[in-house]
Amino acid sequence: MPRNLIDAVGFAAGILTTIAFIPQVWHSWRTRDLSGISLRMYGLFTLGVSLWLIYGIAVRSWPISVANAVTLVLAGFVLSLKLTHRDN
Repeated sequence: MPRNLIDAVGFAAGILTTIAFIPQVWHSWRTRDLSGISLRMYGLFTLGVSLWLIYGIAVRSWPISVANAVTLVLAGFVLSLKLTHRDN
C-alpha cells in the first residue's frame, strides 16, 4: 500500500475517533453532570492517549501524533471537569 494512502487511512481513523469525543465534551461542559463518567477510566485513558502521542512523535507518524494530541486535549478537559466537579 502506498505511504500516502496509509497516512490517509490513519488520518481518517484519527479524525473519526477524535470526533467521537466531542459530544461527551460538549455535554460535560454544558451540564457539568459527570456522574456517569468513571474517574479511573478517564485517568487511565488520558494516560494512554499521552503515551500514544509520545509514540506517534517518536516514530514520526503525523496521523498518530495529531489525532492523539487533539484527543488528549479533549479527554484532559473532561478529566479536569470530573476532578473539579467530584461532589456533583
